[in-house]
Amino acid sequence: MNLPPPEFDLRAYLLDPPPAGNFPVQGNWAVERQLLDRSTGTHGTFVGVVRLSPTHDGGLDFREEGTMRWPTFTGPASREYVLKPAARPDALNVLFADGRPFHRMSFSPEASQDRHWCDPDTYRVAYNYEGADAFSYTWDVTGPRKDLLLTSALKRLV
Repeated sequence: MNLPPPEFDLRAYLLDPPPAGNFPVQGNWAVERQLLDRSTGTHGTFVGVVRLSPTHDGGLDFREEGTMRWPTFTGPASREYVLKPAARPDALNVLFADGRPFHRMSFSPEASQDRHWCDPDTYRVAYNYEGADAFSYTWDVTGPRKDLLLTSALKRLV
């Protein structure tokens, strides 16, 4: 298991490394997601880009755009979140675009897993730090309506 360095600043990590002496203005990540509906055995993919932009309050705007491929749909897909500072620099609170709480993002062993209740299903997320330019996360969704495994791999675009 890879661990981020001590005194890890998640917000700074997500933004592109700045040119010498400058403040980073955006983080750009390629994302590849494997989609599995375990109840039917259906597989799909999402391939796209995540763009993170600093906000005036120390957070980040998160925008993901790409192409989803599923047996019943192939086409553009996107999502937006807002990442807000947490009580510790190695974590961020992820909110839906409308401000509702979603989950916590962190790579530290004690905080890298979180959950979100979306009635009637439970969404469990686990984040994995893979180095200076790569990370992944997995959503395990279970309940009476959904049985999904969504695995995302992100690599920094330079």
